Amino acid sequence: MTFTTRPEILGTLGVATSTHWIASSVGMAMLEKGGNAFDAAVAMGFVLHVVEPHLNGPLGDMPALIRKAGDAAPTVICGQGVAPAGATIAHYRDEGLTMIPGSGLLATVVPGAFDAWMLMLRDHGTMSLREVLEPSIHYAAHGHPVLARVSGAIANLAEFFRDEWPTSAATWLPGGEAPAPESLFRNPDLAATWTRLLSEAEAVPGREAQIDAARTAFYKGFIAEAIDSWMREACVMDAAGGRRKGVLTGEDMANWQATYETPVSTDYEGWQVWKAGFWTQGPSFLQSLNTLNGIGLGEMDPNGAEFTHTVTEAMKLSFADREAYYGDPDFADIPAETLLSADYAAARRALIGDKASLDQRPGAIPGYEAWAEAAIARASQETETAGAGAGEPTMAHLTQRRGDTVHIDVIDRWGNSVSATPSGGWLQSSPVVPGLGMPLNSRAQMFWLQEGLGTSLKPGARPRTTLTPSMAQAPDGAQLAFGTPGGDQQDQWQLIFFLRLVHATRNLQAAIDAPLFHTGHFQASFYPRGTRPGHLMIEPAVGEAVIDDLRARGHNVEVAEPWTVGRLTAAQRDASGLLRAGATPRLMQAYAVGR
Repeated sequence: MTFTTRPEILGTLGVATSTHWIASSVGMAMLEKGGNAFDAAVAMGFVLHVVEPHLNGPLGDMPALIRKAGDAAPTVICGQGVAPAGATIAHYRDEGLTMIPGSGLLATVVPGAFDAWMLMLRDHGTMSLREVLEPSIHYAAHGHPVLARVSGAIANLAEFFRDEWPTSAATWLPGGEAPAPESLFRNPDLAATWTRLLSEAEAVPGREAQIDAARTAFYKGFIAEAIDSWMREACVMDAAGGRRKGVLTGEDMANWQATYETPVSTDYEGWQVWKAGFWTQGPSFLQSLNTLNGIGLGEMDPNGAEFTHTVTEAMKLSFADREAYYGDPDFADIPAETLLSADYAAARRALIGDKASLDQRPGAIPGYEAWAEAAIARASQETETAGAGAGEPTMAHLTQRRGDTVHIDVIDRWGNSVSATPSGGWLQSSPVVPGLGMPLNSRAQMFWLQEGLGTSLKPGARPRTTLTPSMAQAPDGAQLAFGTPGGDQQDQWQLIFFLRLVHATRNLQAAIDAPLFHTGHFQASFYPRGTRPGHLMIEPAVGEAVIDDLRARGHNVEVAEPWTVGRLTAAQRDASGLLRAGATPRLMQAYAVGR
């Protein structure tokens, strides 16, 4: 018998799992009403904007993998907005910047999450716009029990909000103070925004037409107009310690739409695994699998030192390639075929030794030497110069207290499935846009202010995001959707979960509950973009002998507090039609529901 912190949820009508119990319950309610997985995911996404505002918002980003019942493979929905027309390296350099700040108006790109959700709902859902928005409007208007972490995040920023971001103070400090944990917190401006959007959308007949009308109101109507008007005048403090104006305009918003794409994939031990493309970090997961394929992980203790060391070293190599070679394929010639090839994986596999590597080692790809050299140089420079308090000392909180992400997995009775990772637009990222109840995102911080790279800042390009939902299919036909928040850790925790599912247990909850680890060895994606050579954080449940062994192998081991690493959720449909779901007990807020 497998013992877990919670039961693996089993059912046939549907399963919904996310990083907040209210969102999971709302998703299940949509399934109970006859909606499909796409309806449920959209409703969950908008509720997460309300109940986890420190982790995501409507003006953020959202990549998703969706799979319609009977389809041989999933499809990517790209809800990653692009750099504004005015976002040039020259302009940012003229602002005195050598790195894009982690917060403030210059950190924003076109908001992508809303249109991605609308595209999913219009083309694949069955419910009306009102049906999927009403739960989020209810919680924004009437209140939800605020998480202690939300309360703490707001309290830590309260003085800064009052002094520098007064529109945020008006939203997040009701009565002038941070909301107490478990108090009912309301966002009436957000509720009013969605209510007006519904009113305008419902002025036209027809479900799909109303969804398109909502898209117009958001990107060309009153929401875009409010953002454009405010951005013309606003000049606010950012994480680099200066007050600066942004470059996002209403025209930038009007010229962008969410899109569909074909995912990238690989095979591992008979499983097929899919990720979004090289504008995400997702292919690093596939590279790690290719590197580890045939290395004998199935013979290792999945909680042991050899497994941990081997997987960590493979991830270091994959993430070194992420930093050197990934970017928006629409704007840079990414060597995707080489990076995912068997020959390349074999060469990378040969680099894994008995000791922990302390070097940044992107692979050697002919014609891309300059990209690799630049990545190595950046990592060395940032290790020496950047720290938690980089920038003006009073701005340390904006470096240390950046937001995170949420995740959603849903499968319905018919076999439709969604894996989505919304993020950005969190309360720490940017001031609230007056009257809208929502702040802008800060995803532009993942660009470099250096010409000629795959991740160089360019108008119209997508930043190389950390957001990375996953889908897989087992040799027996079981279909899996999974993911996690966690920035640079997302494809580390997901990889470890997946490998344990393949090699140790097919119980989703057991694979989620097992002790987790990750490394900060490579260049971070978030300002101030530091590195921690040889770093390895691991939960203490692996035992002292494993930790001592890892240190003997040269890892700079940081032992985490118990039950603090990872926020995984997962859902699966067996070939028989039986549905399964699990969610992490860590942080005590993620839940899986189903019947």
